[in-house]
Amino acid sequence: MKALTFFYLSSCPYCRQADRIIAELKASDPKYTEVPIEKIEERQHPEVAEQYDYYYVPCFFLGKEKLFEGVPSEEEIKKVLDTAVRS
Repeated sequence: MKALTFFYLSSCPYCRQADRIIAELKASDPKYTEVPIEKIEERQHPEVAEQYDYYYVPCFFLGKEKLFEGVPSEEEIKKVLDTAVRS
């Protein structure tokens, strides 16, 4: 299973919402707890963020494939985690 890369800003309310949704999904289905997620705060690690093509946070990549960016919903985050589980 490949690791997800999760770009976020600590001041972003949508990033906190994505974190909350991930926690809820992990609590409801144990398969999601196995998904490795590398969280990268883009202001602290701009050299890493610059290697990826995205405009909005939160943003999720599997390898170099962008899976989602923007305002999160439970449905969208579940799709991201399901893709990671299948990888």
